[in-house]
Amino acid sequence: MTEPIRILVADDSEVDRLLLSTIVRKEGYEVKQAVDGFDALKMFETYRPQMVLLDAVMPGVDGFEVARRIKAHAGEEFVPIIFLTSLTEADELARCVEAGGDDFLSKPYNKVILKAKLNAMDRMREMHHTMQLQRDEITRHHAHLVQEQEAAKAVFDNVAHTGNLSVPYIKTLISPLAIFNGDVLLVARNPADEVYVLLGDFTGHGLTAAIGTMPLAEIFYGMTQKGFLPGEILREANRKLQGMLPKGYFCCAMLVAFNFRKGTVEFWNGGLPEGVIFRDGRKSLVHLESKHLPLGIVGDERFDATTQVVEMAAGDRLIMCTDGIIEARDEQGKQFGFDAFNRIVAVADPRADIFARLKDAVYQHIGSSGREDDITLVEITMVSPEDLQLPASDAADPVTGSEEWRLSYELRPRSLRTANPLPLLQHVLMEVPQLRSHAGAIYTVLAELYSNALEHGVLGLDSSLKSSASGFTDYYRARAMALEDLQGYVRFDFSCEIEGTRGSLIIRVEDSGPGFDFQSKLRELGHTSCLAYHGRGMRLLQNLCRSIEYCGRGNEVEVVFSWSEEDG
Repeated sequence: MTEPIRILVADDSEVDRLLLSTIVRKEGYEVKQAVDGFDALKMFETYRPQMVLLDAVMPGVDGFEVARRIKAHAGEEFVPIIFLTSLTEADELARCVEAGGDDFLSKPYNKVILKAKLNAMDRMREMHHTMQLQRDEITRHHAHLVQEQEAAKAVFDNVAHTGNLSVPYIKTLISPLAIFNGDVLLVARNPADEVYVLLGDFTGHGLTAAIGTMPLAEIFYGMTQKGFLPGEILREANRKLQGMLPKGYFCCAMLVAFNFRKGTVEFWNGGLPEGVIFRDGRKSLVHLESKHLPLGIVGDERFDATTQVVEMAAGDRLIMCTDGIIEARDEQGKQFGFDAFNRIVAVADPRADIFARLKDAVYQHIGSSGREDDITLVEITMVSPEDLQLPASDAADPVTGSEEWRLSYELRPRSLRTANPLPLLQHVLMEVPQLRSHAGAIYTVLAELYSNALEHGVLGLDSSLKSSASGFTDYYRARAMALEDLQGYVRFDFSCEIEGTRGSLIIRVEDSGPGFDFQSKLRELGHTSCLAYHGRGMRLLQNLCRSIEYCGRGNEVEVVFSWSEEDG
């Protein structure tokens, strides 16, 4: 059986007080009486009534002040106050409500109306109590959800290697709407010390949008560290997301690969706002437009992973962003837009801090209107190789292992057209623990040897094509066409000799091409450090290898990569 509701009747008129108490008690309520305002406040402290019938006009402390103090003392608890008044003026009745009254009852009292008002206040009190319980339950659930999301975010940050962003040539603005971010920014280095940057924007916001980030990060970091090419990483990411994401969900993305030694950037843009390269000191812009569908929309057979290559000199800056920047709205609903973005990027002063200007302009545009989307802005500056600071590597410390072995690997036409052998070869070589601390240099050697054998040997491409402003585009277009009709092979032969802390890896590469008159070329150039036939790549090889020797028709080359742990 439930306890009766406690009601306090406060009235300086003994007749009215007794009359009201009698009516209320007959309705099943428990009643206490207060003779004036001071007594009402004292009784509220000791009796803790659940409703109050309060005379508006009393000596000492009037009903208005009593109501204000009761409401303040009750705090979040809802204690209905019904004013008892003979007042009829609208202003005076309004004072009852302003003081904290929830209703009023005019004198003389009507038993039916009083009963109805008490029942209505009781329902309101119960409803308020229920809402408080539900609010507290929601608060507990929300706190638990935030705790879980913060823990999951910590795990995600570890998977996403957010520490890789802390290199001086990369500036970032990452401003999510919630704990989880629909935007994703990943940075990693491959074995040749090229830096890959992936900027993505998943459909939606918060946790729902972040679901695809984990597998995308796993694919990006795993394949980058193994030496896969940008197109191969994109194709695998698209395959994974297309099979995993619900219908209507996808990831707009831009992947850029920086080769700081060669001064080039390879890029792919699928659905993000166009990136912009600001050429330092030349007051010219290069726009990296979106020419592809976002990741996760179409299957592998329709997905286009074709990349483009452009030159960047030291000091040039690449700026890219998600559509949260372009679509940011001011208080009138006007978007920030491409025009404002390009106007700020196309500054006359090459020393201007474009990144800071863009960030300030976007926040000033938004003002106090609030954001509707995650915001991510990235600036990457091309630096010279000697100034390059690389993101962290997960390379394992070397231990002892095989000391003498030989390996051969040959690629035929079908494999040359569709496969990249470098990750496989790198993986096999890294099974030799002594080679692991030299992974970057070895991958660079493999990449240059394979590129020369395939592009110049088998395909017969002329590297001088890349000397003009549009040379890289022409070169890679010719490469794609030549691959379609490719015939021939590329063969790798490896042998390794290790003695204590010293060792040598001998790499011999043979291709089916016609070769070239390397002896004549050497006589023309006067030394082996400027082989124009192989361009900058061969000069890099000479810096990394103890020796380089051409054989046969010039279609065979043998390099010796040596190391000594004493030399570091």
